[in-house]
Amino acid sequence: MSVQNPYEQLGLTEDASFDEIKAARDRLLAESLGDRQRQEMLETAYDAILMERLRMRQEGKIKVPEGVRFPERLTTAPLSTPPTPVQQSPAWLQRLIDTPSPKDVLLPAGLFGSLGALSIFLPRGNSSILQLTLALGIGLSLYFLNRKENLFGRAILLTLFGLLVGLLLGGLFYSLLSTPIASIPLTDEQFITLVTLILLWLVSSFLR
Repeated sequence: MSVQNPYEQLGLTEDASFDEIKAARDRLLAESLGDRQRQEMLETAYDAILMERLRMRQEGKIKVPEGVRFPERLTTAPLSTPPTPVQQSPAWLQRLIDTPSPKDVLLPAGLFGSLGALSIFLPRGNSSILQLTLALGIGLSLYFLNRKENLFGRAILLTLFGLLVGLLLGGLFYSLLSTPIASIPLTDEQFITLVTLILLWLVSSFLR
């Protein structure tokens, strides 16, 4: 088959059902948010498949289920009331937020959790190991972010964002929670490192 075969562009075979065709189109469009050229290619492939199915139906080769609409026959029914506008997130936010699979969340969680446990159970005053733990967390964040979009510069910026926010929040929370009445059983360095690792995990898992 040619690389321009519309079935291949949607990741389907020629015996795919109408439901499978539509589901593949919708899934790939959702994965291609922000990539207008790819979305247009997917729509063109979808229309080409429907046109082919229409021709085959006219020739009596297949029976098309009721309710299937073909590109040249699409009509807009008159609306009695104006449609309610759909609230959508800004485009820049859609490009920033990721919807990872459970595996893509659990693997980083396990690695960052191991580093967090190491920072908690280290003997007090072992700042050099804490610095190494934090450096490993930064490396993990860079790896997971760069793996998503293959944009290393973007991965660096997001990792720096997580690092700075984690350091600031860690210091702020430690000063608020540590009182003469109820002190935290961690040093300030351990607590700040732990909070920063949590922020780096959130950034690397749910941003892209």
